[in-house]
Amino acid sequence: MLRCEEGQSGPSYDSLQEVIDKKSFRPSVNLSTPTITNISFTLYAILGVNEKAQILTTFLWLRLYWFHEFLIWDPEACDGITKISLPVNDLWTPDIIVYEFVDDDVSQACPYVYVNHTGHIRYDRMLRLVSACNLQIFSFPFDIQNCSFTFGSYMHTIKDVRVSPALSFKEMTGNSKRYLQASGEWELVVILGNTDILKFGIDECDIITFWVVIKRRPILYVVNLIIPSSFLMIIDILSFYLPPHSVDRSSFKMTLILGYTVFLLIMNDLLPSTANGTPLIGIYFSVCLALMTISLLETVLITFVLHHNSMKYREVPHWVQVLVMRFIARLICYSFPEDPLSKLEGKQEGKQEPNPWVVQPSQSTSGQQTSTNASGSMTMDVPELRQISQDLREINTYLNILRKEDHLQNQWCHVGYILDFLLFRIYLLIITGYALVIICMWCVWMNQ
Repeated sequence: MLRCEEGQSGPSYDSLQEVIDKKSFRPSVNLSTPTITNISFTLYAILGVNEKAQILTTFLWLRLYWFHEFLIWDPEACDGITKISLPVNDLWTPDIIVYEFVDDDVSQACPYVYVNHTGHIRYDRMLRLVSACNLQIFSFPFDIQNCSFTFGSYMHTIKDVRVSPALSFKEMTGNSKRYLQASGEWELVVILGNTDILKFGIDECDIITFWVVIKRRPILYVVNLIIPSSFLMIIDILSFYLPPHSVDRSSFKMTLILGYTVFLLIMNDLLPSTANGTPLIGIYFSVCLALMTISLLETVLITFVLHHNSMKYREVPHWVQVLVMRFIARLICYSFPEDPLSKLEGKQEGKQEPNPWVVQPSQSTSGQQTSTNASGSMTMDVPELRQISQDLREINTYLNILRKEDHLQNQWCHVGYILDFLLFRIYLLIITGYALVIICMWCVWMNQ
């Protein structure tokens, strides 16, 4: 017990010097009694999260309490002094370390400790902690990380030094949320902890493990990554309403794919990278790019059907007519437009038009050769009229060829339109299902 002298406030310097001279020894009268060290901290800032190196950088206000059996005095005999400060280098201090520490300690050290008259010492220091953490980024940017801080003695076993929390974990969480600064994109969820015994061969060390649970604020990545990507996918879906026989659709889709690729290259720095796995948002972008490529291939296929086959005036195969123009068209409720030429031909077939080159007997003209056919009517046998009749037959034959080619083109166009409608609906169902799966997975992880 420290001595006090009259006329002097606090313990005498000689008695304090005697204790300081014993700083190399653990402050316990009975060495079989372990020194209990109480630990608490306040998470002041989350400085950085390095997913690639699996490192978490934080700034802590660390507080240690332990009992020094040689620094006890009577306040009444020492002029009412109950607390003094002493240099930390002049006293024995527990060798408490953080087992996950992976860098040099460059934080500022506090040179003094407070000593209570009961022998309890309080040591406050600021700690820039660079710790290893198993970061799981699969659910990025809606990920929640759980990093551990394990405090324990570096050399002393459980027989010499014991550790325990100085505050409840709820109080530590409340203090950290109250003082948390410069957290950036991260917010603190909760601080949990547990005491345990770590075994090294025959030695046993007392440790206390704190689990710091932090959650990423996803608004930055939602605005800069997910929403622009969703807009580009919506534009790709709307591009199906462009005419399929036009070259503008394929050009538009190629431009859209190029723009999406440039977007991914620009935003690549925002995505975390690690060798353990690929985040879900990276898979999301890859699938979106693949769907855009499939959409372009679908446009190429429809363009091939509409232009290549119809320009060669090939007949539509019978199996294509049965499968596409009947079964698939009925499946997707495709309505064939009515052909105005067929309507006009139907009307003309119902009317019997007289032969303009047939002259009835009463209309015969003198000076022209006439001949009587089997029906009793007379036809004019004029060379100019025969030439005109031959030209009209050739024109009629040419028009029939054009009508047939137009009919073939219309059939191939219907085949292309039906396939386009079918593939568009399948594409829309795939994108809808994919979006629902991604949203449900993110929601499940956020609730967890």
